[in-house]
This record gives sequence, C-alpha cells and structure tokens, in this order.
Amino acid sequence: MTRAKRAFDLVGAGLGVVLLAPLLALLGVLVKAEDGGPVLFRQERVGYRGRRFRIWKFRTMVPDAELRGLPLTVGGDPRVTRIGAWMRRLKLDELPQLFNVLFGDMSLVGPRPDVPRYVALYRAPERRVLELVPGMTDEASIRYLGESAMLAASPDPERNYLAEIAPEKIRLSLAYAARATVWSDLLVILKTLRQLYWSAAGTQLTAPPGRADPAVDSRSTPRSDRGRSAASAATIPRTNQNCLR
Repeated sequence: MTRAKRAFDLVGAGLGVVLLAPLLALLGVLVKAEDGGPVLFRQERVGYRGRRFRIWKFRTMVPDAELRGLPLTVGGDPRVTRIGAWMRRLKLDELPQLFNVLFGDMSLVGPRPDVPRYVALYRAPERRVLELVPGMTDEASIRYLGESAMLAASPDPERNYLAEIAPEKIRLSLAYAARATVWSDLLVILKTLRQLYWSAAGTQLTAPPGRADPAVDSRSTPRSDRGRSAASAATIPRTNQNCLR
C-alpha cells in the first residue's frame, strides 16, 4: 500500500467515524433492542499476505445463525433479523469496518476478504489477491451487489460461490488494482454510494409491492469457464465455516 493510499484511508475512515457516530450509535441500539443479542459480529478473515484478522460488522442475524444453516447468506435467509435485512440492503452493517481501516487491517477500497476455509481453496492465480490489502468495497463488490439474490437462485449456493462467483470477483479485483490510484478509489467509493442509496431510492419509488429488494444486475452474471468450474467444484467440501457474508 502506498503512503498516499494509506493517508487517504486514514482521513476517509477518520472522517467517517466522526460524521457517522450518531448513526453508528443508533444502529447499535436497534440491533440490541431487537433480540438482546450482541451488537457486533466478529469473524476471522484472511488479509494482506495471508495475515488473519477479525473483521467487524453490525450483527444482522440471530445470535446462533452459524448453527442454523449454510455459511453463506442467500436472499430471503430466515436467520436475518428485521433490522438486519434493512441494514444489509443498504450495507450499513459494514460500517464498523471503518475501524478495521483505521487499524490497518483493511483499506476503504480493495477486494473483500474471505474466510480461511475458502482462501485455502484458492488456486495459484487467485492467491495473487492476497498481495492486496482487503477493502470495504471495490469494483467487484459493486458488480456483485446482487450476490445474495444470485446465490438464492442457485441449487447449491456454496458451490456456486466458490466455483464461479469468487474467482470472477478476484479477477475483477486484480484488474482494478493494476490501474488503481487514490482518485480512482474516490470514484469507486462515490459509485458505491450511488449504487446503494440513489439507486435504492429509485427502486423504492418504482418497485411494486413485495419487489423492493434490488434485482440482480445482468452485468453481474459471471463469465463462466465451465471446465474450470467443474474442476473446482469437485474439490469443494461442505463446510460449517460461518461466513455469513
């Protein structure tokens, strides 16, 4: 990470924590009030050069969610709480990661970090992503805003994620990193906010009842390499690792 990027992260995350402090406090109260469980969800992820760290999120599921189903979260997951569904739709549950950025575990813009069990399945080309500092958002995250809906439509969400979605997201992340600058990072952040909030507002105004959830962008469809996917799928175990993305 360059000094300019680190300075950008410190200024951006610091301003975010200060300006969003009232919202962070309100979200914490809402999470606690719903079921009395923990406010934060912490999970081990793999970061820069394979270093493990704890990622922070507002809890959006029932406290024992990891014992009730798949490690991935799909659309309509019954484990998601009411306030959790709202936070997930607007990605407000990710805001505590501003502290991960301040502590140096993450960047504002970079590939989303995965859990150790999934990283262990990366092939050599995919492991190049571990040379990047993970982030809160990037171009792959924007392209796959409808990921949970895509997984919900799959007969085997975990296998679909590992064999097709994750490799394509890594490819997009590496392609962006090769040309990234502080200014392009700023544009990615603005594009993320536009996709999440301006687009969501338009969807709420125009969507019919019961269809307010964001639809899957046709651009999100991964470029499937069927031979590669089949080979990868053969090595994917059924795992109880709680990803709860």
